[in-house]
Amino acid sequence: MTLDRFYPIFDAADWLQRMLPLGVKLVQLRIKDQPIDVVQQHIARSRDLCRQHDAVLVVNDYWQLAIELGCDWVHLGQEDLDDADLKAIRAAGLKLGVSTHDEDELDRVLALSPEYVALGPVYPTILKQMKWHEQGLPRVREWKTRIGSIPLVGIGGMSVERAPGVFEAGADIVSVVTDITLNADPEARVRQWVEATR
Repeated sequence: MTLDRFYPIFDAADWLQRMLPLGVKLVQLRIKDQPIDVVQQHIARSRDLCRQHDAVLVVNDYWQLAIELGCDWVHLGQEDLDDADLKAIRAAGLKLGVSTHDEDELDRVLALSPEYVALGPVYPTILKQMKWHEQGLPRVREWKTRIGSIPLVGIGGMSVERAPGVFEAGADIVSVVTDITLNADPEARVRQWVEATR
């Protein structure tokens, strides 16, 4: 299956309800600091919304709930990998995307045969404090050479205006958060993204 080139990340099912009708076909649900029953409700609702709109839902971190709720994809950060039961994830048929920031992490991830590799932050990001500085487009090129046919996701400081350069450098997919969620008109911004990546 070919993943869509536009990959927004949202922290609530309400966002998916707003954005999926606009043509979003690949989306990550990343919820932090919520009670587990709230997370479960958001995942279940997001799963149903994605099925209605023929979109791919990637669940960040909560792999047990992803298995329990019959989801198809899970995304793990490096810290999540330490605790995740990868055998259980694979046995459940879940596809796996993983974050990377440096050579050691990439080596670790490639040994897992993931369905995609994310590299970030490509540009400076305001989303979270990171110990990594911006990776830049040369690193995107280098990563794509290293991983070959595995889809490469560029994340961090993304905007519609920066996306063409990131694709040109070798990324297959561009992932975006605050460029949409902090936009004065998130719907209009998503329409711009969809148009720019089709």
